[in-house]
Amino acid sequence: QVQLVESGGGLVQPGASLRLSCAASGSIFGINSMSWYRQAPEKQRELVASITNGGSTNYADSVKGRFTISRENAKKTVALQMNSLKPEDTAVYYCYCSRFGIPYWGKGVLVTVSS
Repeated sequence: QVQLVESGGGLVQPGASLRLSCAASGSIFGINSMSWYRQAPEKQRELVASITNGGSTNYADSVKGRFTISRENAKKTVALQMNSLKPEDTAVYYCYCSRFGIPYWGKGVLVTVSS
């Protein structure tokens, strides 16, 4: 079993920055990558960014150049630094990983970008 707990969400103005963090606990052996997804109201959940154990990253086109994903293996955490936030970034952000084919999700944190 893997537990994922997100933190760092909140309400910010357009152009501001926010940092999300996800702490993993439990049986983390076998997790090769971790990701952030988001789901806006009335929209499907979408991949925002992912990072492998080796540090390779992947980003959605909509966040490239603004968001940075990082991972601290020793601390079993993955972070998402979000800069130049836009109203369209408003969503619930979820931490995700899979272990031996079993998916695990955090409960999500709400990010609201509004003036």
